[in-house]
Amino acid sequence: MRVFLDRLYLFSGYLAGLFLIAIFVLMMVLSAGRPVGINVPAGDDFISWCMAATAFLGLAHTFRHGEMIRVGLLIDRLSDKARHYVEIAALLIGAGFIGFFAWHASVMTWQSFKFHDISQGVIAVPLWIPQLGYSGGLVILFIAFADELIHVLRGNPPRYELPKPQSAEEVIERAMQSGV
Repeated sequence: MRVFLDRLYLFSGYLAGLFLIAIFVLMMVLSAGRPVGINVPAGDDFISWCMAATAFLGLAHTFRHGEMIRVGLLIDRLSDKARHYVEIAALLIGAGFIGFFAWHASVMTWQSFKFHDISQGVIAVPLWIPQLGYSGGLVILFIAFADELIHVLRGNPPRYELPKPQSAEEVIERAMQSGV
């Protein structure tokens, strides 16, 4: 099961990257195509749908690798036992919120499919297709939160947290990698 979940998060990250490349290609075609008369009908719509898919499909991969913004000012000062309980509480709250949004996004996508909702743009696209990136990304993020919650409930340290740097060089290296 561990291999499947890790591959799911990685696949989600790769899909987010593919949508990012699609954004780049579409924007270049739209920009470079104007002077020569090339037009992509509903190009702006496709770009915005790709942006949403990139953002939401990349969430689980980002979470799993400890790259989400996390303020550790309080939690870093707690004892190991208190810190463990705070991690559990944070994961429970996060899983609750993500589960709520994932459920409603999935219902919205299902209803768009069921009622044959069509986009209002130049090209009629069934709305459930672009909504899959949004709802799918949230469902995968919920799975990642639940997976991490179970891992921490078993007494393990969170996998999304990087170990503390041991030297000044490690601090500088992490700062350089994060773009600070």
